[in-house]
Amino acid sequence: MSSTIDDIDVFAATKLHDEKNLSIVEDAFKSGRIDAATHDYLVNLYTDSMDWFREVFLTIGKCFGAPKAAVHAYDYENDCAINSPITISDINPLEPYLVNHRLDEDPMRNQFFVSTHGHQIDLAVSSIVTVIVGAQKSVSRAIDKITGKYYNDYVNEVAQTAYDVIARTERIASARAVSDKIHETFEKSFITDASASVLRIIGSGHEKISAELVRALDKVRTPYARLEDVWRIKCLFDLVPQARTFIERICNMWPDKIIAVRDKFFDITNPRGYRDAKLILNIGSAEKIIPMEIICNVRTFFEFEHQTHGAYEQSRRAETKKVKSAAQIENKTEILHLEGVKKYNAIICDCVEDLFDRIGWNILYSVGNEDMLFDGFPKISTIYYPQKITDIILEKVDNAVENEVFYVQNAPAHLTKDQEIRIFRWMARFILVSAMPYSYSDWNVNTDTMAGKFFNFIMKELQRYYKK
Repeated sequence: MSSTIDDIDVFAATKLHDEKNLSIVEDAFKSGRIDAATHDYLVNLYTDSMDWFREVFLTIGKCFGAPKAAVHAYDYENDCAINSPITISDINPLEPYLVNHRLDEDPMRNQFFVSTHGHQIDLAVSSIVTVIVGAQKSVSRAIDKITGKYYNDYVNEVAQTAYDVIARTERIASARAVSDKIHETFEKSFITDASASVLRIIGSGHEKISAELVRALDKVRTPYARLEDVWRIKCLFDLVPQARTFIERICNMWPDKIIAVRDKFFDITNPRGYRDAKLILNIGSAEKIIPMEIICNVRTFFEFEHQTHGAYEQSRRAETKKVKSAAQIENKTEILHLEGVKKYNAIICDCVEDLFDRIGWNILYSVGNEDMLFDGFPKISTIYYPQKITDIILEKVDNAVENEVFYVQNAPAHLTKDQEIRIFRWMARFILVSAMPYSYSDWNVNTDTMAGKFFNFIMKELQRYYKK
């Protein structure tokens, strides 16, 4: 890769690309497909692309530090790096690239290793994070999303908000009539000024609720404000706790720049079984919002995501009639994603197996109640597991150890019950923060080892919680 695109300097090529994007935005505005507010927002995002893409590059550097290997161009279609190192001068918003960094804040770095022949050590889990930096999102695709899915969601929220406010003080019939009128009016043309439009629809006679209605409607995000992935990067981690450590660090670094955080690693309600986390960061200023989407995923799950992406795109574009029904495609993606969860959890179980001996030795060597070797391990996530649930599971672990359902095999020295409980409690916490819960209950890690049995025990207890 060189600093030219089709024999044109990258700066010149990017400027030409900006002009094409802005021309598409102008055409959409003149045709009435988008309104003035949306036009201005898109012009804001698609002007000075080179400057903003370099800001993306600098933001990654501030997050991770210098790359730990050569930076390579990335081929989205084949999901691989192109064997052609690139330099900083080559970085441009028209072509994606891949770079590897190290997560220095990873509290479990270098703990996951296995000994092979002789003195060889293989890392089972590393602190290396693979960052895939996507090229700029197509402005045509952005407009499609704003005027399509985002607009539909917006209209539904506006109608529901108006209904809720009116229904609290007036008749349900009036609220329903206004809601229906909102759908009818907003479907005729693209409208993003909800407050003024709804006030015109309800007319006179509703003055007593006007102020409350405006306050509520002003909280509904406009369709264009939902466009948050013009600049997008994907970070691939080995473990979920690493991704959460990274997100926590970003939130601490730039609390004023965080637009939104969404953690769905443990979400079993997603109909496609998808698991990831997403952070929206403003790389602009308070006056000029430039959202950048940071998607965090685990490597094993990403492999299955790539397999399902084609089917998902078909479903999204309503092209399923040519191949399969939308329901069949959704079912296929869900099955593949579940396989991704299984593969990831099998790795976690292997980590439990590898760590058992080390935890035991560490507890024997530790002074007092501190497990010094593992000081700083990620906290239990309260996003999906309330403290009450965690306490119940740990209490069941204590009882199982007391009754010798679980015990430490091949201990380096005699262990008291308290020491055994500490070992199994630590392993239970590790599983809770690392393993992805299932949306089904009929799968176990296929192993007869103590680690495997303990892993299945914890996952079954989680399943009980999700069923309630």
